[in-house]
Amino acid sequence: MAVNIPIWPGSSSFFPGNTPFGFYDHDYDFQQDADKIADWCAKRLGFPLSEVELQDLHFYTCFEEAVTEYGAQLNAYNIRDNMLNLYGASTGSNLTGKTVSPNLGGIISLANEYGVEAGSGGNVTYRTGSVTLSSGKQIYDLSDPSVVSLESGTPGTTAIEIKRLYHEAPPALVRFFDPFIGTGIGTQQMLDAFGFGSYSPGTSFMMMPIYADLLRLQAIEFNDTVRRSAYSFEISNNRLRIFPVPLVNTITKVHFDYIIKSDRSNPLKGSTGNISDFSNVPYENVVYENVNSVGRQWIRKYAAALSKEMLGNVRGKYSSIPIPNSEITLNGTDLLSAAQTEKDALVTELKEMLDSMSRQAQLERKQAEADALQSQMMKMPLKIYIG
Repeated sequence: MAVNIPIWPGSSSFFPGNTPFGFYDHDYDFQQDADKIADWCAKRLGFPLSEVELQDLHFYTCFEEAVTEYGAQLNAYNIRDNMLNLYGASTGSNLTGKTVSPNLGGIISLANEYGVEAGSGGNVTYRTGSVTLSSGKQIYDLSDPSVVSLESGTPGTTAIEIKRLYHEAPPALVRFFDPFIGTGIGTQQMLDAFGFGSYSPGTSFMMMPIYADLLRLQAIEFNDTVRRSAYSFEISNNRLRIFPVPLVNTITKVHFDYIIKSDRSNPLKGSTGNISDFSNVPYENVVYENVNSVGRQWIRKYAAALSKEMLGNVRGKYSSIPIPNSEITLNGTDLLSAAQTEKDALVTELKEMLDSMSRQAQLERKQAEADALQSQMMKMPLKIYIG
């Protein structure tokens, strides 16, 4: 028994549930346009002069796919244009149809790694430790737990890296001699009133010009540099060499800042549930109701190209159909080729339009506009004012 497969009758009536995914079935504008799109695509394919071997569900499917493809292209463009601003943001909110404000968060996150090395911040914790010095001993093994004390919570076998070692000469101010130093209760009260009471000697801050203090401090520091062994150190392969050699009744400990090497090497420093890459940026399907006339025209053309491709697949099943005393040759191959060309052209057109709207392109266009305006203003005659 022959099976009568219904083809396009010339009209349709859309109901929610007629599309494969139902992304837009409850959108009023989508419901209103579904039958119009089906009628338009059928007529673009030659109906009623030629039969169209498609049903209303096929046209609805092409319409849904066209809207989805339009939204996917828009979302891909938005993700690419805003990715640096979205790193680390929450994945819990839908970004479709929302403005993404430019910010420096992504750039600062990249710079954090340099901040770690420079000691000016970053995302690796600086910890504190100390080395116990011994009189007359200049070289110390940083892997010796009897000598080195690390911050609580640091495993003994953990590899560390010292970022800063606090081994400096005593401040010159503690050896500052002031021939103008005052004595008595009145002087001390004056020092306390000006906030100099904790300095020694503080009277010079009131009696002498500031450059005299600076010259005297500089003379003390130059004397230590030229005539005495400078305070310095060398660290090589867990070996610390201290300059000068510690003496009796001098400093007993040298403190340092360090990081745990595994903390720096760990690439997963952010919290979970945040945007990390292209795949989890929370852009969802566009709202068809909000698509403007330019976007809807692109959707109509793409739906027509998809319908042509679908009809080409149907007709391509048989290259020809025998009839009495002859046969009919079908144009499935031609339809597939034309549909692919139209789809590629539409996607290319949309991508080029979106690229021309990128933040970089808009700034370049504004710069060109400002340059042209400035050039025009320079050619305008200026008035001469006579006072």
